[in-house]
Amino acid sequence: MSRIFNIINVQVRRDLALRRGIARLPIRTISSTSRKNNDRDASTVLGKRWKDTADTVIIGGGCVGVSLAYHLAKGGMKDVVLLEKSELTAGSTWHAAGLTAYYHPGINLKKVHYNSIKLYETLEEETGQAVGFHQPGSIRIASTAERVDELKYQMARAHWHPTLQFLITPERVQELFPLLNMDKVLAGLYNPGDGHIDPYSLTMALAAGARMYGAQIYNPAPVMGLTPTSEGTWDVQTPHGTIRAKRIVNATGFWAREVGNLIGFQHPTIPVHHQYVVTATVPEVKALKTELPVIRDLEGSYYLRQERDGLLFGPYEKMEKMVLQDSWVRDGVPPGFGKELFESDLDRIMDHVEMAMEMVPVLKTADIINIVSGPITYTPDLLPMVGPHQGASNYWTAIGFGYGVIHAGGIGKFLSDWIISGEPPYDLIECDPNRYGRWTDVPYMCAKARESYGYNNVVGFPKEERFAGRPTYRTSGVYNLLKDKASMGFHSGWEQPHWFCKDGDDAGYKPSFRRTNWFGPVGRECKLVMEKVGVIDLTPFGKFTVKGRDSQKLLDRLFANTMPKVGLTNISHMLTPSGHVYAEVTITQSAPGEFMLITGSGSELHDLRWMEKEIMEGGYEVDIKNVTEDFGVLGVAGPSARKVLQKITDEDLSDAGFKFLHCKTIKLAGIPTQAIRISYTGELGWELYMEQKDMAALYQAIMAAGQEEGIDNFGTYAMNSMRLEKGFRGWGAEMNCDTNPLEAGLEYFIKLNKPADFIGKAALQEVKAQGLKRKLSYLTMDTDNVDPEGNETIWLHGKVVGNTTSGAYSYSTQQSLAFAYLPVELCSVGQKVEVEMLGRKYAAMVVQEPLVLTEPTRTRLQKKSKSKA
Repeated sequence: MSRIFNIINVQVRRDLALRRGIARLPIRTISSTSRKNNDRDASTVLGKRWKDTADTVIIGGGCVGVSLAYHLAKGGMKDVVLLEKSELTAGSTWHAAGLTAYYHPGINLKKVHYNSIKLYETLEEETGQAVGFHQPGSIRIASTAERVDELKYQMARAHWHPTLQFLITPERVQELFPLLNMDKVLAGLYNPGDGHIDPYSLTMALAAGARMYGAQIYNPAPVMGLTPTSEGTWDVQTPHGTIRAKRIVNATGFWAREVGNLIGFQHPTIPVHHQYVVTATVPEVKALKTELPVIRDLEGSYYLRQERDGLLFGPYEKMEKMVLQDSWVRDGVPPGFGKELFESDLDRIMDHVEMAMEMVPVLKTADIINIVSGPITYTPDLLPMVGPHQGASNYWTAIGFGYGVIHAGGIGKFLSDWIISGEPPYDLIECDPNRYGRWTDVPYMCAKARESYGYNNVVGFPKEERFAGRPTYRTSGVYNLLKDKASMGFHSGWEQPHWFCKDGDDAGYKPSFRRTNWFGPVGRECKLVMEKVGVIDLTPFGKFTVKGRDSQKLLDRLFANTMPKVGLTNISHMLTPSGHVYAEVTITQSAPGEFMLITGSGSELHDLRWMEKEIMEGGYEVDIKNVTEDFGVLGVAGPSARKVLQKITDEDLSDAGFKFLHCKTIKLAGIPTQAIRISYTGELGWELYMEQKDMAALYQAIMAAGQEEGIDNFGTYAMNSMRLEKGFRGWGAEMNCDTNPLEAGLEYFIKLNKPADFIGKAALQEVKAQGLKRKLSYLTMDTDNVDPEGNETIWLHGKVVGNTTSGAYSYSTQQSLAFAYLPVELCSVGQKVEVEMLGRKYAAMVVQEPLVLTEPTRTRLQKKSKSKA
């Protein structure tokens, strides 16, 4: 295709003034007088009194850091200091395209986007500072049938949120954006309140608000050192003096690694070269009476919006073409880099340019007046790292923002609420900085950042897997035995089988919004476990040992359940001060005062940080150790599991000799190693914990012993289906920081009468006294070839009444199942509702749980029935 696109002023990117941060890009909308005043304010901060102490020191003066200062000060924390190494907005903020969108495919980040936009709508009036906020709306364009399904999938997850979002026809798309070529447009996802804002003006308005409420902003004030004290505070060293801070927040954008290095952290962030193009006046745009909505052409992988009387568009390049600034990872950010840009490369983005020309034909004759190529920071999964960091007391991060402008307002509010109240205001674990560990090395980080950038606009399927950088060193002792048989999933660095493929199956990762190639094999695995015996690799569990003089006292403070006696296991929950569920943990007391704690793979360091905080603040004399990588775990489940395991040990595994929720250390025949810890939990059958080096031998011994019983492998998809059949709640779905244990149906595990004053006890007593407004319900559904996943909207008589939390197909009962939160008046058995999936509302009904009894219960009832006979 001929390149009609004219470049009349690309040399502006080489302009020395621009590189020094003096020249402004043509996309800025504030007046020169206003900007002059803001610049003067920012440069004279050091003329104010220097503070030697602070409650919170925020490092970094981009839009995220300044937003946090604003929210903390507005929330009543007067002792807030922000340190900026050069000038506010230096880094990624000043050159951002400034897009603001209510839309996000993730459930919890929708709240962040919503809170940001609501703040930006009122910020100018509050602070008197112009922010250049435009809200013409936005449209995500679907030009394939698969994209239409994706939009329907997202609509089903939007109706129970306050954001306005609509699935619109091609005719409506054209009405809103008349300059589109409609040949390929099948539908659009329309958010009326979306738009764009001037990042420079936004940051200056937030800074004005922060100062107005009492925060101090110092610049230039680079941080030269961070020294922790024995009291858990920090000495923050700058050229102007040292500040003793109760906590520090790293909000330094692409300098995050440098600041992290000061205290020994290697934060997995890396700058990506992001380019966007600004055109001169386009006559067809100038002739319009209303501003065009922002469009996102998902197949073309670019965004496009109106910029004055021209257009601005930015592509997300394919992974093989995009550029990482990996030298900054190796050598650090060049000294003095702040308001500079990279050399642009129009040839690199020409595929996207040509697709944009096809979709918006007026671009063919438009003149380019600017090509901006600047650094934006990526994490391996493209989500920011927000919250307190495990391994360093009172060290918080707000880094890794690929979309800092839209996140800034909401994240500032989220973090300030957490800092002030002592707990997160809502669940945002997908952004927890502790989701990354030592396994996140530089090669992995670079591979994932490249993949994530190139995948910005790929179809977002349920059960999505991305394969760059895998496997990490976190592979279990049976990985090599299973990897060629299984479709592997990625869980906090670990490879874990999702399902197993046999001859005749349709192999490989083939995602879909409907039942796909794994549906039949997963049914086979469920049948295996329900009727015979199956083995599953559970190594990704987080595992901690706790021992010491105050171990029981600590755990009684942390957990709402009573602690198990020696040799016993129970399920316990850590609650927040307001009574929400922070974590679910399986606890075993293996010897007097010595405990093993097991948590989910996704909450390993999330839980450990919470426990370490309580140990430090409470002065407990305990030793807590993370042994997650030391031990492999195998689950053996099914009616024949006990019989199979009995073949390889002399230990009595009979009903009388080894009861439900008991744990022992035993020797297994043919395994030349230390004793193996084994527990009988019922939910996953038998769990065996051993050193990683012994895992393969034990697995092979179990498989050999179970041949007569028809033993085979099963994966996590089958496990999820079976746990739903049995009514087991899942942490992160049915329970999280948005739910309390009473509404989640966890009363059995909550001991409000235990003597210890566990965290959240008083709040939960108040919740119980006031009564519940909603409860977790159990639904059966009439579906066809689509099953619930969780977070679908629930309807009754045309009104939204709730949402699902998780769902799956039940192979035992031949129907779809889901957990859902409903108002208490709609929780009665027999209540009929509708669940929205892929544009349809499917009939559903509240039923008594569970539909399938646990194995111990089935065994007990069978014995009871036989004794009566």
